[in-house]
Amino acid sequence: MLGRPGAELSHERQRHEGGGLLFVALALAFAVCRVAGHGVHPLSRIAVHRARVALDASAAVRASPKLLGSRGEDTHWVTVDFTVPHASDDDWIGVFSPSEFNASTCPGSQSSGQIPGPDICSAPIKYQLANYSSGYAQSGKGTLKFQLINQRQDFSFGLFTGGFSNPTLVAVSNKIAFANPKAPVYPRLALGKTWNEMTVTWTSGYDSSDASPIVEWGMEGSPPVRTTADTATFGRGSLCGEPANTVGWRDPGFIHTAFLKNLWPGKEYHYKIGHTLHNGKVIWGKPKSFTAAPYPGQRSLQRVVIFGDLGKAERDGSNEYQNFQPASLNTTDAVIRDLDNTDIVFHIGDISYANGYLSQWDQFTQQVEPITSRVPYMLASGNHERDFPNSGSFYNGTDSGGECGVPAATMYYVPTENRANYWYMADYGMFRFCVADSEHDWREGTEQYRFIEHCFATVDRAKQPWLIFTAHRVLGYSSGFYYSFNGAFGEPMGRQSLEPLWQRYQVDMAFYGHYHQYERTCPVHQEECVKEGTVHVVVGGAGAYMSNFTTVAPPWSVYRDMDYGYGKLTASNETTLQFEFRRSSDGQVYDSFILHKDKQNV
Repeated sequence: MLGRPGAELSHERQRHEGGGLLFVALALAFAVCRVAGHGVHPLSRIAVHRARVALDASAAVRASPKLLGSRGEDTHWVTVDFTVPHASDDDWIGVFSPSEFNASTCPGSQSSGQIPGPDICSAPIKYQLANYSSGYAQSGKGTLKFQLINQRQDFSFGLFTGGFSNPTLVAVSNKIAFANPKAPVYPRLALGKTWNEMTVTWTSGYDSSDASPIVEWGMEGSPPVRTTADTATFGRGSLCGEPANTVGWRDPGFIHTAFLKNLWPGKEYHYKIGHTLHNGKVIWGKPKSFTAAPYPGQRSLQRVVIFGDLGKAERDGSNEYQNFQPASLNTTDAVIRDLDNTDIVFHIGDISYANGYLSQWDQFTQQVEPITSRVPYMLASGNHERDFPNSGSFYNGTDSGGECGVPAATMYYVPTENRANYWYMADYGMFRFCVADSEHDWREGTEQYRFIEHCFATVDRAKQPWLIFTAHRVLGYSSGFYYSFNGAFGEPMGRQSLEPLWQRYQVDMAFYGHYHQYERTCPVHQEECVKEGTVHVVVGGAGAYMSNFTTVAPPWSVYRDMDYGYGKLTASNETTLQFEFRRSSDGQVYDSFILHKDKQNV
């Protein structure tokens, strides 16, 4: 969610709104969030540009084991022992990958005749305070546990004094590495551009010139098919600002996508990702399976999980003092526990909250891999993926940290016609999903507006009675405190352009993230509850810190809950659609309702 509401609107939109008081008020709301330290990426707290190296012979760090993943594991727990002659409460241990992170690795470090650069120019991938180890402050000795994931490079651990504002590196550990750092990892499924196509995307250290990326797949009892994958990557120059192209940069490796076509609806397929080396040997990932999508109009049990603003967190406790996404793991685990009763997932923006620290994308893909490797994981673009000044986004905030949508569009496949425009339609059985990109202009007359209307207008409601609209920002209704300042109770100009379309095409439900809470409206049109209106639901409370409601709920607001959770749609026929809000803490249902249609109106 909440980025920089006082400063994020583009100049064009500011002229449209024409209001100074609005932006002052929203800036104040934003400041309230920042006072408590919420919304600040933990890695951004480290003043990397001020870091200096002053190795102390009496300080030491040792990491074990040295070899990780010897049995093919993608994750491994590491023990880090350390000692320092004069302990302080603000000492910390940082994990660096690649293991070499001194000045020689900085861009332009080989150039001559220039002003000396920084001692360190890359942020750690995570860290823990040394005093997490009991007794460290008294003895100067400690032990911490870190969980590492395979991220294509080796690792080392640095012991820093001076806190985060003036970090001084006093000791560096031995290097450790995974047995095969290049191994194919973290498969992620997504629907293709047709209902009978599934895409498989994964990450590896193999360029297509080193090895051929493939997926071997098929139904049980049938000869498997091998499909070659496309390969993509991006460089530092593809990013549009800091920290993504400076201290947050980390090589993303190679991202591969295969297109599995002509699937039978509702059938289970087994698959595994891999790479064929030049000598003919195949490096395989772990075997997985998925169920193919139902055909448009198929009457069967269809269950959809939907949420926004999940982010990532660390199972080893790293970075948690900042409380950036306190419920991310709870929601991830709750969805995993219910995965046997889930067919497809929509994550509608603010995905990893990497905010320009690219190592976090790997960590996010690993966190959600138990979900993404089994069911289609469909994304929408949010401010933390796309927004940056003068980059073409509708908002001029800095929430993407200079990513400008590049990592999100490369790491995950979505069936867009243009990767730069993150809007698309997805047909899934009785559902038509129209996924908007709230970070690009949606107003009447724009390309996206034409797409949204086309998505609504072209669905056959006899086959697909359930028409769903999604966007990251609340283009509909929200009684969030942040949205109350302008009196619109939603994104300014959102309903002005889109509400006529929702009404004309009888959109059943609209879902949003961005605001970190749960709220459901009545069927509403022009701020009044009406029988033929659209139900608007904010499901932005998947992981990031909670946001406040207005004191008094508007008449159209039926249910509000300041707790973490996700939404779930269930349809089995053309006349009944059930919705549930489940809290992440226990997976139980705290709000639910059923939409009914008369058959003659379908």
